[in-house]
Amino acid sequence: MLPFLVRRLAWTVATIFVVVTCAFFLMRAVRGGPFDSERALPAAVEEQVRARYHLDWPVWKQYAAYVGPLNLDEHRARFLGGDGADVFGGVLAGDLGPSFKYRDLTVNELLGQSLPVSLALGLWALVVALGIGLPAGIFAALKKDSALDVALRLGATAGIALPNFVIAGFLVLLFVFAWPLFPVAGYGGARALVLPAFVLGLPFAAYVARLSRTAMIEVLAQDWIRTARAKGLPERTVILRHALPSALLPVISFLGPAAAGILTGSLVVERLFAIPGTGSHFVNGALNRDYTLAMGVTILYTALVSLLNLAVDVAYGWIDPRLAAGRSANQ
Repeated sequence: MLPFLVRRLAWTVATIFVVVTCAFFLMRAVRGGPFDSERALPAAVEEQVRARYHLDWPVWKQYAAYVGPLNLDEHRARFLGGDGADVFGGVLAGDLGPSFKYRDLTVNELLGQSLPVSLALGLWALVVALGIGLPAGIFAALKKDSALDVALRLGATAGIALPNFVIAGFLVLLFVFAWPLFPVAGYGGARALVLPAFVLGLPFAAYVARLSRTAMIEVLAQDWIRTARAKGLPERTVILRHALPSALLPVISFLGPAAAGILTGSLVVERLFAIPGTGSHFVNGALNRDYTLAMGVTILYTALVSLLNLAVDVAYGWIDPRLAAGRSANQ
């Protein structure tokens, strides 16, 4: 298991490096810049501003400054104090540099303020996805082809087909205007996250329900399940102790991409409900061409997706060691 984890961590580092490199050069290949606006600046002023942030450098040199320890006195004087040199945007040193639009804040500070909000929203959305989808799929499998099964399948299809903003509109009309139980927007505690968590988690609950239903039906048809029933074991023991662990494997493999989808899907939900999360900074960074902020969020999301997929592989090995051994042999 340890060699497998080491190889996966190496691939994670390589993936982050490739994504950061591609995003860096693609972002600068598009016309425009972070200081372009409707009001044109005098040429001398624009030249000084670009020189201040070293946007007048060649792209390859900006990249070297971003990922490596290139010394820029301005960053130290502005954010760290002192008269020595420091790393500007030294990703290898954990420093993403100053934001081009939020002049008094660094990218690290912006992400430090917004990431806990996005993680709280994503965690509650994941709870909604598993808390609704898993029981629905299991009950649908146990009552196969019944009216309950048909109703749950129709609900899952609707949850997959409807986009987030449509679900958000229905929930706002129902629980804000018809029954004013929750705030319509903003972030002020657990109540403010209820509607966004449901909007974000319901589509994934639909996927979990369909996966768990299909897996449970296949497991219940296996010979060893019939053997367990023939031995006289209670049906509850057969379902919970024998069938459910095997039926959870497809759901667990889905959790890595699902968690990544929840985090990236929060971009839309955070904008809809005016939640000050990381998704808002990603959108604003792209719209404002805030290079350092957009790159910081890109690095963060790439690292989270890679680590979540790694966590799925570890969970696979914990539930079924045979799968972990097979994956280690194939690596």
